[in-house]
Amino acid sequence: MPAARLRALLAAAPGPAAAVGALHGGTRTVLCSGGALDSTRFETGSLSKTFAALLLAELVARGEVSYADRADRYLPFRIPGPPMTLLHLATHTSGLPRLPPGLIRSAVRSGWFSNPYARFTESDLLTALARTRPRHRPGTRVHYSNFGGALLGGVLARAAGGTGRDYPALLAERITGPLALADTTCDPGLPAATGHWHGRPRPPLRMPGLAPAGAVRSSARDLLRVLEALLYPETAPGRFLRTALTEVQRPRLIIPRTGSRLCLVWNLRPRPDGPLLHHSGGTRGFTAFAGFLPHSGTGLVALTATAPTLLAPFVQAAYTTLCALPVPGRP
Repeated sequence: MPAARLRALLAAAPGPAAAVGALHGGTRTVLCSGGALDSTRFETGSLSKTFAALLLAELVARGEVSYADRADRYLPFRIPGPPMTLLHLATHTSGLPRLPPGLIRSAVRSGWFSNPYARFTESDLLTALARTRPRHRPGTRVHYSNFGGALLGGVLARAAGGTGRDYPALLAERITGPLALADTTCDPGLPAATGHWHGRPRPPLRMPGLAPAGAVRSSARDLLRVLEALLYPETAPGRFLRTALTEVQRPRLIIPRTGSRLCLVWNLRPRPDGPLLHHSGGTRGFTAFAGFLPHSGTGLVALTATAPTLLAPFVQAAYTTLCALPVPGRP
């Protein structure tokens, strides 16, 4: 049954190449189209933030940082106003706007229709932060922020003794290396599928100042390994990583008027047969989705080499497919 549902999802994938995969009852299934393989890298967009969340939880498990730490504890200047914590950044409650001030101007200079974030650096991110006033008191409202996601990764790299530019190396050392994610990287120069926007091929996305928020490339097989680690944290190498894999799944707040919860970056939807955690992402050339049902052994990833369209029907189809997968041992 999972294979049939995956075939239907793959058939619904827009773009020239796609890969979908599922974990179900101890079996891993991956289907691909357009010449893609289970190891083909796709840009994952905002799904990158789930890696930053896992890195945060890993540093907390080691005692290197605390969720309650002020973000500016690790920055060269103090952020005016009430404390903005690492937990605020990981739950989109920091009050920061969706994008850093000055990013659009930089994007136009870089080439709005080619590689809009290529010239926006970590220095630009900090400059933008120094002149940004939160839209609301941190911790009081949920407001999705790529700015906050990028800042979180940069702060973690600094907390570990480096600079924001060291985030990719820290991610490899603490997360992708131990989990044996051979295809997962922030490097835009490595072989990957070619993204498409309105049917036209896109160059690899470059975002040096926003890498933690959207620069991760990964494959269907690697993302299934991540989901497997989340479903079975006890199998992960090292006690700190095992703790982190559990911590990112713990609900931190309830989103008003929806009943949904926010974990560390992951969205949680309560269901009669148990919670469902999910996240998606998109760039100007790719669409990505990952979701899983804790304590069930069931998870799904979906990747396609084309930008999301209005209402993101491919993401919706992936979510629906995950909901429709029968959970082993449940009616």
